[in-house]
Amino acid sequence: MENKFAEVLKLAEKYKPDMSRFLRDLIAIPSESCDEQKVVLRIKEEMEKVGFDKVEIDPMGNILGYIGRGKHLIAMDAHIDTVGVGNPENWQYDPYIGYEDDEIIIGRGASDQTGGMVSMVYAGKIIKDLGLEDDYTLVIVGSVQEEDCDGLCWQYIINEDKLRPEFVVITEPTDGKIYRGQRGRMEIKVTTKGVSCHGSAPERGDNAIYKMADILKELRALHENLQDHPFLGKGSLTVSEIFHTSPSRCAVADSCWISIDRRLTAGEDAELALNQIRNLPAVKAAGAVVEMYTYERPAYTGLVYPTDAYFPTWLIEDGHPVCYTLEDAYKGLFQTEPVVDKWTFSTNGVSIMGRYGIPCIGFGPGHEDQAHAPNERTWKKELVMAAAMYAVIPSIYVSKYAAQMPEDTKNLVE
Repeated sequence: MENKFAEVLKLAEKYKPDMSRFLRDLIAIPSESCDEQKVVLRIKEEMEKVGFDKVEIDPMGNILGYIGRGKHLIAMDAHIDTVGVGNPENWQYDPYIGYEDDEIIIGRGASDQTGGMVSMVYAGKIIKDLGLEDDYTLVIVGSVQEEDCDGLCWQYIINEDKLRPEFVVITEPTDGKIYRGQRGRMEIKVTTKGVSCHGSAPERGDNAIYKMADILKELRALHENLQDHPFLGKGSLTVSEIFHTSPSRCAVADSCWISIDRRLTAGEDAELALNQIRNLPAVKAAGAVVEMYTYERPAYTGLVYPTDAYFPTWLIEDGHPVCYTLEDAYKGLFQTEPVVDKWTFSTNGVSIMGRYGIPCIGFGPGHEDQAHAPNERTWKKELVMAAAMYAVIPSIYVSKYAAQMPEDTKNLVE
């Protein structure tokens, strides 16, 4: 592989205009969660154009493109749904028309994470052009519904498509670094009940919003005291939504419920997080119900695949063979040492490694701080870097590290 690095980089640079055009095309297709069909078909078109051996769309709507027919199954994943636009006034450019100059491309999904999809597809072309096929089968996955329910797509791919790769490269943005873990998360609902009455005499009723007010104060304090981890960082908690019912604006509220975004660091799981809230004095005093949300929204294909809104934390060891694989690829291509770090946000790795123990490793174009932001952008040079990395990773793994893979990869957060 060593004598191929310069050729790979040269080809990746050559395809920069093609990648830029492809990314602009994908940005121009609105593809929020559960509405990805048009962008999936555009990806299929590009995969077939550049010479993938096989392209499939599964019943959930995920697109899977195959390169090679070797025994070592390796996957690379990009979710191809995006969040919405938010307030259009915060955008300098139309989020679906975007902007392009010699260095950057702006538009919804540019970093999070359509750019990763683009680099993967052109890595497939580089592999074909240079004859880099080896004893591996590479499957490039464009996954759906990640923004709504991270990892649901891979629950389906593993359980129903029966695809179980030896490892998965997550192509979410990594700021030019290699990532080997992330905090998990869960979505929690807390509900208080009251009794309505006319607002002119509120003492006749029992205000569910007032009960929630005390709970909110204790939740804020709980966040400050959650445990920390030297690598993954601190667990966190924020109230993200609040709702109520009331007969009218002139009545006492008879129910109130909130949504909590809970980020889980090492040593934290769903049971612990729920019990921390259930044990708060204000929760007990109010008789509040604390439960986990479930996700049952249909995919664009109509398929419903219910799951709890629990997304486990995961972390693989620094010296794992897949870490070494990406580090060797990075050093060989760019002649410098990579930085190994972790994501702040969540990825499909919550299922792949968090639920199923399939090792994940991250490298992707774009920056985390662009995710969900107005004027979201990515950098063309990072599309090139990522395409080159993805093209050489499979060969390096097969030739140097496949034989060193452990039978089971330990999740270091357990």
